[in-house]
Amino acid sequence: MGLGDQLIGSGLARGAAARRKRVAFGDGTRILWDTNSAAIYAGNPNIAPPNGTNINTSYDLEWIPFYKGNRLYNRGAPGRWEWNYEFRCIPGEVFLTEKERRFANVAGAEPYVVMEPNPSGKSPVANKQWPFARYELVARTLRAEGLEVVQLHYPGARPLKAARTIPCPSFRHALAVLEGACLYVGGEGGMHHGAAAVGVGGVVLFGGFVPPQVTGYAVHANLTGGAEACGSLAPCEHCREAMDRIEVEEVVEHAMARLCPS
Repeated sequence: MGLGDQLIGSGLARGAAARRKRVAFGDGTRILWDTNSAAIYAGNPNIAPPNGTNINTSYDLEWIPFYKGNRLYNRGAPGRWEWNYEFRCIPGEVFLTEKERRFANVAGAEPYVVMEPNPSGKSPVANKQWPFARYELVARTLRAEGLEVVQLHYPGARPLKAARTIPCPSFRHALAVLEGACLYVGGEGGMHHGAAAVGVGGVVLFGGFVPPQVTGYAVHANLTGGAEACGSLAPCEHCREAMDRIEVEEVVEHAMARLCPS
């Protein structure tokens, strides 16, 4: 969906307004947004919208060539992505409205963990899928520790039996619920970028497709199964084996270490 890309962009733009700048994502001439940009960048004072809308002329534009087809963290190669190991994600920002934050009350007041067992459909799903049954076991284990586990539901999402599902009308509403969580557990993608943006720690299952050195965050435990990232755009045995090496006990251990630091 590209939602994670917009959150990455919001991290690149951090602090611009304080320098009396607005970041323009584009080719130096045109601001290039895609279908998800407006939703994520809404209310962000650091980012210039396209077509000059609401641009304060007292701010100078600061161009960053980050847009669809030029994401900086990778480039296309035959059958795979090549990762730019010089790139580092900065935690993004999302400026939620009071109405969106009130929606998060549906999650309740008790500490809860947000789990996302469904990988993003943007990249090869098989290469980013930790076995679904293992997510179920983690959810059950965390519930046995007295924690509520919630899953943010959207069309096409496979639900966990051990989680309470919260239907969310938009990704921004999902981020509002995530903001109130004590932990995120799930794959690399929009939700893990969202967790970093709203200041929530987590356990992120990278496996062998994407390198956490590039798209990961220090506030998360980033699990690779000991694999180097291959970036394969086809279903890949290397990626499957990397995910298989990440055990339920490892995920639970990292989760509890973040929930109950010594």
